[in-house]
Amino acid sequence: MEKSSRLVEIFDYLQDPHLVARFQKFCGVRGTFSRSVPASTPSSSSRDADRTHSHNNGACHRHIPGENESESAAVTGAEEDEFKQTTAAGARKRKQGEEKENVPQNGAVVSAANAGGDAVLASSNGRTESAEEGGEVPVSSTLKPLRKNSLTGDAGQEFLIENRFLFYLFTFGTELGNELFYITFFPFVMWNMDAFVARRLIMVWVWVMYLGQCTKDVIGWSRPASPPVVKVEMFYNSEYSMPSTHAMSGTAIPFSLFFMTYGRWEYPFSLGFSIALCWCLVVCVSRIYMGMHSVLDVIAGVLYSSLILLFFLPALDLIDGFNLTCRYAPLVIISLHLGLGLFSFTLDTWSTSRGDTAQILGTGAGVALASHVNHLLGLMPDPTPEQLPFTAPTLSAGLAGMAMLRLVMGVLVLVTTRAAMKAITIPLVCRVTGVPCDDVRKARQHMEVELPYRYIVYGMVGFNVLFLVPFLFSCLQIS
Repeated sequence: MEKSSRLVEIFDYLQDPHLVARFQKFCGVRGTFSRSVPASTPSSSSRDADRTHSHNNGACHRHIPGENESESAAVTGAEEDEFKQTTAAGARKRKQGEEKENVPQNGAVVSAANAGGDAVLASSNGRTESAEEGGEVPVSSTLKPLRKNSLTGDAGQEFLIENRFLFYLFTFGTELGNELFYITFFPFVMWNMDAFVARRLIMVWVWVMYLGQCTKDVIGWSRPASPPVVKVEMFYNSEYSMPSTHAMSGTAIPFSLFFMTYGRWEYPFSLGFSIALCWCLVVCVSRIYMGMHSVLDVIAGVLYSSLILLFFLPALDLIDGFNLTCRYAPLVIISLHLGLGLFSFTLDTWSTSRGDTAQILGTGAGVALASHVNHLLGLMPDPTPEQLPFTAPTLSAGLAGMAMLRLVMGVLVLVTTRAAMKAITIPLVCRVTGVPCDDVRKARQHMEVELPYRYIVYGMVGFNVLFLVPFLFSCLQIS
């Protein structure tokens, strides 16, 4: 019993939003909350409530003056002590009658409140001074989240950044798990480095992300509450939190790439492992910095991804060989990925994660089909064992220019494919299913629209990555 209770305490500590808030403060992220309401740590017992309020995951919950204090969130142990310390100054001001009826929101331009409740004087050059202490705070930048919430359209609230280097570093880290990175990194490896490695890397990515997204919907834990957490990112704020799929992909992609290329390409073991480790760390830590995940979410994502790789990497040869040579591979590929999408859509109510899951499955199906077609036509043959290991060519202006030319041309083809297929597919699917398409956002909340739309559009994108674009390069003699 003592061991189990101790384990629960550790889990609660790692999931505590105040731990995330302290890390953000250490990194120079400041919210301008007028008053903080301590949030209870979400757990499996609150799963039903989380599902009921799935559109408000991580939303700000503020105390309303005049409410019965006994109805506020309960705080125990260290959380209560911390809450008392951070709100003591604000409490004194309320007693002195300095509180205004309309309290400014987190991040709004304020002149009389800061994250801890102390009065702050904001000057025109961005420098702030504490009226209570009379001292100066380091110059900070007032920013807002770069992208709106993908479900609600909420633009988020302003926050203060006191360390720009960490802000840009972790913004880069979190982008390593977003669509823009995937649509450039995988094609770059495919067209300029090693198509054999790229198609297998995409298979790993598909399974890791699919299992991660489904697990999120099954567990149903909400994002860290704000306040106390500052929401530096808003785009995925309406999705569930456990486990972190950014941490899963940030573990699976670099270490799978290292596993597949070491021995196939000539480079030092220490160099490859160090790059994979740094990649993983910057992605994982960025999710805590952004206020999107608790420490427990990130740790669970890393361990879950490692477990998947442990079973999946040894089976890559068998799966890839089936996709290339089996006469029934196209039928199995299409039906399997479509069936997995149907299953994932039954796990929870509509959210952006369902669309992302269908998008990932469509991309994986398209790449697998393209690899089968290439094998039948004798295009892009895999190198023989006698040609291995590869030696990295000497970097030159011509080599870099040709790589960039292929990347730009190929991405233009993919973007054009995506736009054209989207314009055709959504109205067509809406007409077939009888769903009104006047409001595309609402139409896509129907499974019968979202699943075929994402599956078809990104299936074509994935197919063109491995078949059409390399074929065009071959015709233009730039492959």
